[in-house]
Amino acid sequence: MRFTPWALALSLCGAVLLTACGGKGGSSSSSGTASVRLLNATSSYASIDLTVNEVKHTSNIAYGKVGSYGNVDTSATTSKVTDSSNSATIATTAPTLAGNNSYTLITYGFAGFTRTTLLQEEEAAPDSGKAKLLVLNLSPDAGALDVYLTAPTDSLDTATRSVANLQSGSGSGFISMSSGSYRVRVTGYNQRSTDIRLDIPNLTLASAGVHTLILTGTDGGVLLNGVTLVQKGEVAPVLNTQARVRGVVALNSGSSVSGTINGQAIVPASVTPALGDYVSVTAGSATAQFAFNGATLTSPAKTLVAGNDYTLLVWGDPANPQYTWNTDSNRLATSTGNAKIRLLNGMGTAAGPLNMSVDFAAVASSVAPGAISEFKEISASTSAFLEVTKPGTVEPLYSRSPLTFLPLANYTVFVMPGATGPVTTLRKER
Repeated sequence: MRFTPWALALSLCGAVLLTACGGKGGSSSSSGTASVRLLNATSSYASIDLTVNEVKHTSNIAYGKVGSYGNVDTSATTSKVTDSSNSATIATTAPTLAGNNSYTLITYGFAGFTRTTLLQEEEAAPDSGKAKLLVLNLSPDAGALDVYLTAPTDSLDTATRSVANLQSGSGSGFISMSSGSYRVRVTGYNQRSTDIRLDIPNLTLASAGVHTLILTGTDGGVLLNGVTLVQKGEVAPVLNTQARVRGVVALNSGSSVSGTINGQAIVPASVTPALGDYVSVTAGSATAQFAFNGATLTSPAKTLVAGNDYTLLVWGDPANPQYTWNTDSNRLATSTGNAKIRLLNGMGTAAGPLNMSVDFAAVASSVAPGAISEFKEISASTSAFLEVTKPGTVEPLYSRSPLTFLPLANYTVFVMPGATGPVTTLRKER
């Protein structure tokens, strides 16, 4: 599996985290009762319930919310988390609980990959004027992260990381710091300002308070949401306000082009065919504009959903271009030994659909002009053979070998019109 189970000796910091999923878990080491509450950190379900030993413990917990504490017999902890709408089981656990202790059971991940972890809430409070903060990376797709806590206007270029290289499924351990208000920016590992995953303008750490920041995934797979938790206290969701957009212009070869959306460049000044990188823009209604050979091209308005990734493909006749908005799922492969790949057909209507295979196995079929196939998982390899063909033809439109496809990497093959024929580009997305 791509998820790395908790393997941290966080009890040294006064916090115990136990992962239990798929019915696995430990038995209690002490008798009595413990107080347990349910926190919903997965946005795949409108609300969730918790059942302990077939008795309903907590009901209708929405994303970023937490239920009330309830007593659980430490000798009988078999539990399941269910979808409130239909009672379908989405995760099971049998955690080890210590009597007279308080816990928050955190449900995270997404539909089809929902997991739980247990946070023991018995960390000693710091002195007055101090606060403690624990950061949990509970996004299965985020990869390694850095966390910066700064003053609101501090530049990341000179900021010092508060947490470095925080892997998916890991916790930072409690950090002791001065109480007060902080701006929190979460970035990809060693990426600083080029890969900001979440920007929280104001996180207040109370004097003598014990706090947890839970980082959770989004549908796009790269940006993050958050949930803040006060030990034995309140919980609040921190939702991302950004989406990521990338522009692709597959019009006449050799034409000058650039493109922007919400003031952000999604296609740099270049010549067609042109391919931009993902950039973060404010979610909501947005319209892209392209300067193309001295003319201005304007896309239809698109409502960008926070946390999502998008590719905007401009293709077809330059006198009457077409615009294809694709919602990209840049989540990682479900197996650590796999990569993901897809095909973008930027050719004009007359070119017809395209197929793609890797090691002679079909990964995309009949992808129409202006369309992008769904990602397909393939085995990671250092000697793969890739081929793009037109249905019904013998000779490939494009072939390449040997190719390296790295584990847990996403790839897109772009086929776009060139001066003398199709131009094919293989891009590693993440």
